Amino acid sequence: MKLEVFDINGKALGRQIELPSDVFGIELNKNVEHVVYLAVKQYLANQRQGTHKSKERNEVAGSTRKLHRQKGTGGSRKGSIKNPLYRGGGRIFGPRPRNYELKLNKKVSRLARKAALTNKALENRIFIVEDFKFEAPKTKRYLSFLNSLSTNKGSLAENKSILLLNVPSTPLAPAAPKKPQGTRGRKEQLKNDLLKKFEVELSEYEKALTSYENALSEHENKLKDIYTNIALSCRNIPNADVINAANFNVYQVLNADYIVLSESSISQITEVLNK
Repeated sequence: MKLEVFDINGKALGRQIELPSDVFGIELNKNVEHVVYLAVKQYLANQRQGTHKSKERNEVAGSTRKLHRQKGTGGSRKGSIKNPLYRGGGRIFGPRPRNYELKLNKKVSRLARKAALTNKALENRIFIVEDFKFEAPKTKRYLSFLNSLSTNKGSLAENKSILLLNVPSTPLAPAAPKKPQGTRGRKEQLKNDLLKKFEVELSEYEKALTSYENALSEHENKLKDIYTNIALSCRNIPNADVINAANFNVYQVLNADYIVLSESSISQITEVLNK
Protein backbone atom coordinates (compact mmCIF):
# COMPACT_ATOMS: atom_id res chain seq x y z
CA MET A 1 0.00 0.00 0.00
CA LYS A 2 1.34 3.43 -1.00
CA LEU A 3 0.40 6.61 0.87
CA GLU A 4 0.96 10.27 0.10
CA VAL A 5 3.46 12.20 2.23
CA PHE A 6 2.33 15.55 3.69
CA ASP A 7 4.26 18.38 5.29
CA ILE A 8 3.44 20.12 8.57
CA ASN A 9 1.08 22.51 6.74
CA GLY A 10 -0.96 19.67 5.26
CA LYS A 11 0.33 20.08 1.70
CA ALA A 12 1.13 17.00 -0.36
CA LEU A 13 4.83 16.78 -1.23
CA GLY A 14 4.23 14.87 -4.46
CA ARG A 15 5.84 11.63 -3.33
CA GLN A 16 4.56 8.40 -1.85
CA ILE A 17 5.86 5.84 0.63
CA GLU A 18 5.26 2.10 0.42
CA LEU A 19 4.04 0.66 3.71
CA PRO A 20 5.63 -2.73 4.52
CA SER A 21 3.11 -5.49 3.86
CA ASP A 22 4.47 -7.64 6.71
CA VAL A 23 3.43 -4.94 9.21
CA PHE A 24 0.58 -2.99 7.60
CA GLY A 25 -0.87 -5.75 5.42
CA ILE A 26 -1.10 -9.01 7.36
CA GLU A 27 -4.05 -11.39 7.03
CA LEU A 28 -6.82 -10.74 9.54
CA ASN A 29 -8.78 -13.79 10.76
CA LYS A 30 -10.47 -15.02 13.93
CA ASN A 31 -7.19 -16.13 15.49
CA VAL A 32 -5.70 -12.67 14.97
CA GLU A 33 -8.84 -11.07 16.41
CA HIS A 34 -8.40 -13.15 19.56
CA VAL A 35 -4.77 -12.03 19.81
CA VAL A 36 -5.91 -8.40 19.61
CA TYR A 37 -8.47 -9.12 22.35
CA LEU A 38 -5.73 -10.52 24.59
CA ALA A 39 -3.53 -7.47 24.02
CA VAL A 40 -6.35 -5.05 24.88
CA LYS A 41 -7.27 -7.15 27.91
CA GLN A 42 -3.66 -7.05 29.11
CA TYR A 43 -3.43 -3.26 28.68
CA LEU A 44 -6.64 -2.57 30.59
CA ALA A 45 -5.75 -5.03 33.34
CA ASN A 46 -2.31 -3.48 33.78
CA GLN A 47 -3.90 -0.07 34.34
CA ARG A 48 -5.57 -1.30 37.53
CA GLN A 49 -3.66 -0.39 40.68
CA GLY A 50 -5.13 -3.14 42.82
CA THR A 51 -4.92 -1.06 46.02
CA HIS A 52 -8.49 -1.82 47.15
CA LYS A 53 -8.84 -2.93 50.76
CA SER A 54 -11.59 -3.32 53.34
CA LYS A 55 -11.30 -4.32 56.98
CA GLU A 56 -12.24 -7.83 57.94
CA ARG A 57 -13.38 -9.16 61.29
CA ASN A 58 -9.92 -9.40 62.81
CA GLU A 59 -9.01 -5.83 61.74
CA VAL A 60 -12.03 -3.89 63.00
CA ALA A 61 -11.68 -2.05 66.33
CA GLY A 62 -14.09 -3.32 68.97
CA SER A 63 -14.55 -5.54 71.97
CA THR A 64 -14.19 -9.30 71.69
CA ARG A 65 -16.61 -9.88 74.59
CA LYS A 66 -19.36 -12.41 73.90
CA LEU A 67 -22.61 -10.45 73.76
CA HIS A 68 -24.77 -13.05 75.50
CA ARG A 69 -24.75 -16.74 76.35
CA GLN A 70 -24.73 -19.31 73.61
CA LYS A 71 -28.08 -20.98 74.37
CA GLY A 72 -31.38 -20.19 75.98
CA THR A 73 -31.99 -16.65 74.65
CA GLY A 74 -34.05 -17.60 71.62
CA GLY A 75 -31.75 -15.52 69.42
CA SER A 76 -28.90 -16.35 67.13
CA ARG A 77 -25.39 -17.06 68.33
CA LYS A 78 -23.24 -13.94 68.59
CA GLY A 79 -19.51 -14.00 69.22
CA SER A 80 -18.58 -10.31 69.41
CA ILE A 81 -19.59 -6.83 68.25
CA LYS A 82 -17.14 -7.20 65.32
CA ASN A 83 -19.48 -9.76 63.76
CA PRO A 84 -19.92 -8.90 60.02
CA LEU A 85 -23.72 -9.02 60.50
CA TYR A 86 -23.59 -5.97 62.78
CA ARG A 87 -23.27 -2.35 61.71
CA GLY A 88 -19.60 -1.36 61.98
CA GLY A 89 -18.43 -4.96 61.90
CA GLY A 90 -15.91 -6.49 59.56
CA ARG A 91 -16.66 -7.29 55.94
CA ILE A 92 -17.00 -10.90 54.81
CA PHE A 93 -14.45 -11.82 52.13
CA GLY A 94 -13.65 -8.17 51.45
CA PRO A 95 -11.27 -7.03 48.69
CA ARG A 96 -7.56 -7.26 49.37
CA PRO A 97 -4.59 -5.66 47.56
CA ARG A 98 -3.62 -7.72 44.53
CA ASN A 99 -1.76 -7.50 41.24
CA TYR A 100 -3.91 -7.56 38.10
CA GLU A 101 -1.02 -7.65 35.61
CA LEU A 102 -1.23 -10.18 32.79
CA LYS A 103 1.66 -11.67 30.85
CA LEU A 104 1.66 -11.72 27.07
CA ASN A 105 4.27 -13.43 24.92
CA LYS A 106 6.42 -11.18 22.75
CA LYS A 107 5.35 -12.78 19.48
CA VAL A 108 1.69 -12.46 20.45
CA SER A 109 2.15 -8.79 21.34
CA ARG A 110 3.89 -8.05 18.05
CA LEU A 111 1.19 -9.83 16.06
CA ALA A 112 -1.52 -7.83 17.84
CA ARG A 113 0.21 -4.52 17.05
CA LYS A 114 0.60 -5.55 13.42
CA ALA A 115 -3.11 -6.41 13.27
CA ALA A 116 -4.07 -3.02 14.74
CA LEU A 117 -1.94 -1.16 12.18
CA THR A 118 -3.30 -3.33 9.35
CA ASN A 119 -6.84 -2.53 10.42
CA LYS A 120 -6.15 1.21 10.26
CA ALA A 121 -4.44 0.85 6.89
CA LEU A 122 -7.40 -1.06 5.40
CA GLU A 123 -9.78 1.65 6.63
CA ASN A 124 -7.57 4.43 5.13
CA ARG A 125 -7.04 5.98 8.55
CA ILE A 126 -3.27 6.54 8.33
CA PHE A 127 -1.48 9.78 7.47
CA ILE A 128 2.24 10.13 6.76
CA VAL A 129 3.99 13.43 7.44
CA GLU A 130 7.60 14.36 6.87
CA ASP A 131 9.83 14.66 9.92
CA PHE A 132 9.37 17.99 11.70
CA LYS A 133 10.25 19.60 15.00
CA PHE A 134 9.09 22.49 17.17
CA GLU A 135 11.54 25.03 18.55
CA ALA A 136 9.32 25.50 21.61
CA PRO A 137 6.07 23.96 22.94
CA LYS A 138 3.11 25.68 21.28
CA THR A 139 -0.41 24.25 21.43
CA LYS A 140 -1.73 26.64 18.78
CA ARG A 141 0.86 25.41 16.30
CA TYR A 142 -0.03 21.76 16.87
CA LEU A 143 -3.72 22.60 16.47
CA SER A 144 -3.02 24.23 13.13
CA PHE A 145 -1.14 21.08 12.12
CA LEU A 146 -4.19 18.95 12.98
CA ASN A 147 -6.55 21.31 11.18
CA SER A 148 -4.42 21.14 8.03
CA LEU A 149 -5.04 17.39 7.64
CA SER A 150 -8.59 16.83 6.40
CA THR A 151 -10.53 13.55 6.63
CA ASN A 152 -13.97 12.31 5.60
CA LYS A 153 -15.22 13.29 9.06
CA GLY A 154 -13.74 16.78 9.07
CA SER A 155 -10.28 17.89 10.09
CA LEU A 156 -7.99 15.76 12.22
CA ALA A 157 -8.57 18.13 15.17
CA GLU A 158 -12.21 16.97 15.28
CA ASN A 159 -11.22 13.28 15.63
CA LYS A 160 -9.07 11.24 17.97
CA SER A 161 -5.54 11.04 16.61
CA ILE A 162 -2.16 9.63 17.60
CA LEU A 163 1.15 10.88 16.25
CA LEU A 164 3.91 8.24 16.23
CA LEU A 165 7.41 9.73 16.22
CA ASN A 166 10.82 8.17 15.71
CA VAL A 167 12.35 9.07 19.08
CA PRO A 168 16.14 8.55 19.39
CA SER A 169 17.08 5.70 21.70
CA THR A 170 18.81 6.49 24.99
CA PRO A 171 22.53 5.60 25.06
CA LEU A 172 23.44 2.74 27.36
CA ALA A 173 25.46 3.50 30.46
CA PRO A 174 28.80 1.67 30.80
CA ALA A 175 29.02 -1.07 33.42
CA ALA A 176 31.29 -0.34 36.37
CA PRO A 177 34.07 -2.88 36.98
CA LYS A 178 33.88 -5.03 40.09
CA LYS A 179 36.69 -4.89 42.58
CA PRO A 180 38.38 -8.31 42.92
CA GLN A 181 37.38 -10.20 46.03
CA GLY A 182 39.37 -12.75 48.02
CA THR A 183 42.83 -11.21 47.46
CA ARG A 184 43.69 -11.68 51.10
CA GLY A 185 45.83 -14.75 51.72
CA ARG A 186 46.94 -15.08 48.09
CA LYS A 187 50.46 -14.78 46.82
CA GLU A 188 51.77 -11.23 46.57
CA GLN A 189 52.38 -11.42 42.81
CA LEU A 190 48.87 -12.70 42.04
CA LYS A 191 47.35 -10.08 44.31
CA ASN A 192 49.25 -7.27 42.55
CA ASP A 193 48.20 -8.57 39.11
CA LEU A 194 44.53 -8.55 40.10
CA LEU A 195 44.72 -5.04 41.49
CA LYS A 196 46.56 -3.72 38.40
CA LYS A 197 43.92 -5.26 36.14
CA PHE A 198 41.21 -3.60 38.22
CA GLU A 199 42.96 -0.21 37.97
CA VAL A 200 43.13 -0.53 34.16
CA GLU A 201 39.43 -1.43 33.96
CA LEU A 202 38.60 1.46 36.27
CA SER A 203 40.43 3.98 34.10
CA GLU A 204 38.69 2.65 30.98
CA TYR A 205 35.36 2.89 32.77
CA GLU A 206 36.01 6.54 33.69
CA LYS A 207 36.77 7.37 30.05
CA ALA A 208 33.64 5.55 28.90
CA LEU A 209 31.61 7.36 31.54
CA THR A 210 32.79 10.74 30.25
CA SER A 211 31.83 9.88 26.68
CA TYR A 212 28.49 8.53 27.94
CA GLU A 213 27.70 11.81 29.71
CA ASN A 214 28.47 13.75 26.52
CA ALA A 215 26.28 11.40 24.47
CA LEU A 216 23.52 11.71 27.06
CA SER A 217 23.52 15.52 26.85
CA GLU A 218 23.33 15.32 23.04
CA HIS A 219 20.48 12.83 23.34
CA GLU A 220 18.54 15.16 25.64
CA ASN A 221 18.87 18.00 23.12
CA LYS A 222 17.63 15.75 20.28
CA LEU A 223 14.81 14.45 22.46
CA LYS A 224 13.70 17.99 23.24
CA ASP A 225 13.57 18.96 19.56
CA ILE A 226 12.03 15.75 18.20
CA TYR A 227 9.67 14.59 20.98
CA THR A 228 9.39 16.72 24.11
CA ASN A 229 8.32 19.99 22.49
CA ILE A 230 5.77 18.22 20.28
CA ALA A 231 4.41 16.16 23.19
CA LEU A 232 4.02 19.27 25.35
CA SER A 233 2.30 21.08 22.48
CA CYS A 234 -0.54 18.54 22.33
CA ARG A 235 -0.83 17.86 26.06
CA ASN A 236 -3.83 20.19 26.47
CA ILE A 237 -5.64 18.78 23.42
CA PRO A 238 -8.00 16.03 24.69
CA ASN A 239 -8.32 14.12 21.39
CA ALA A 240 -4.64 14.16 20.42
CA ASP A 241 -1.66 12.23 21.68
CA VAL A 242 2.02 11.80 20.82
CA ILE A 243 3.74 8.44 21.38
CA ASN A 244 7.15 6.98 20.77
CA ALA A 245 6.84 4.70 17.74
CA ALA A 246 8.76 1.95 19.55
CA ASN A 247 6.38 1.90 22.53
CA PHE A 248 2.87 2.15 21.11
CA ASN A 249 0.27 -0.42 22.17
CA VAL A 250 -2.81 -1.97 20.59
CA TYR A 251 -5.38 -0.19 22.75
CA GLN A 252 -4.07 3.27 21.82
CA VAL A 253 -4.14 2.46 18.11
CA LEU A 254 -7.65 0.99 18.17
CA ASN A 255 -9.00 3.78 20.37
CA ALA A 256 -7.80 6.46 17.94
CA ASP A 257 -9.74 7.40 14.82
CA TYR A 258 -6.62 8.22 12.80
CA ILE A 259 -2.92 7.42 13.04
CA VAL A 260 -0.28 9.93 11.96
CA LEU A 261 3.16 8.49 11.21
CA SER A 262 6.32 10.52 10.88
CA GLU A 263 8.32 9.51 7.84
CA SER A 264 11.20 8.01 9.82
CA SER A 265 8.93 6.18 12.29
CA ILE A 266 7.89 3.64 9.66
CA SER A 267 11.34 2.07 9.60
CA GLN A 268 11.46 2.06 13.41
CA ILE A 269 8.05 0.36 13.68
CA THR A 270 9.10 -2.24 11.11
CA GLU A 271 12.33 -2.93 12.98
CA VAL A 272 10.59 -3.29 16.36
CA LEU A 273 7.79 -5.57 15.09
CA ASN A 274 10.04 -7.81 12.98
CA LYS A 275 12.60 -8.74 15.62
